Amino acid sequence: MERVALLGDAAIEVLAEHGMRGLTHRAVDTAAAVPAGSTSYYARTREALLELALTRMAELDTGDLPEAPDSVAKLTAGFLHAAITTGRTRTLARYEFALEATRRPALREIYDRIGARYRTQLKATMVALGSSDPERHARLMMAWCEGVMFDSLAGTGAADPPSLAELERSSEEVLRGIALAE
Repeated sequence: MERVALLGDAAIEVLAEHGMRGLTHRAVDTAAAVPAGSTSYYARTREALLELALTRMAELDTGDLPEAPDSVAKLTAGFLHAAITTGRTRTLARYEFALEATRRPALREIYDRIGARYRTQLKATMVALGSSDPERHARLMMAWCEGVMFDSLAGTGAADPPSLAELERSSEEVLRGIALAE
C-alpha cells in the first residue's frame, strides 16, 4: 500500500475513533505503525492532514460503487448499506469533517469541492432518469441518503440499522415518489 494511502486510512481511523481533537500527526503515525514524523513529512500542516484524509475517503468511496448496477435503487441501497456497515468508520469520519468544516473555511472549501463530485453524479443520474428538475431531485435524494446514514450510525436507528433488502425497497419508494410528484 502506498504510504500516502496508508496515512490517509490511518487518519480516517483516528477521526472515527477519537474525533477531530484526537487527529494529530503523532496519532496518525501510531495508527499507521510508521516512524514518528512520517505523517508530518507528507502533510506538514493540520489542513494538509485533513485534506489528505478527506481525499482518501473520496477515493475509497468511489471504489465502493458497483460498476453495473441493476438499477439506481440497487446502486443507492448498496452504497448506503456499505456506508453503514463495511464503510462505517469512513462515514463517521466524514461526519467529523462535516462538523469541523462549519468552523474552518479552508476545510469547508475542500469538503465542498469533493462533495460537489457526488452531487454532480447524482444530478446526472436524475437527468438520465428523466427528472423534470434534476437539481432539486438530486438534492432531495442526497438529503434522504444522508438522513439514512446518520440515523443508522449516530441517530435513534443505530441500534437497528436497515438491511440491504430494506434499503433497496426504501430507495425504490423514494425514487418512485420523485417520479410521482411530477
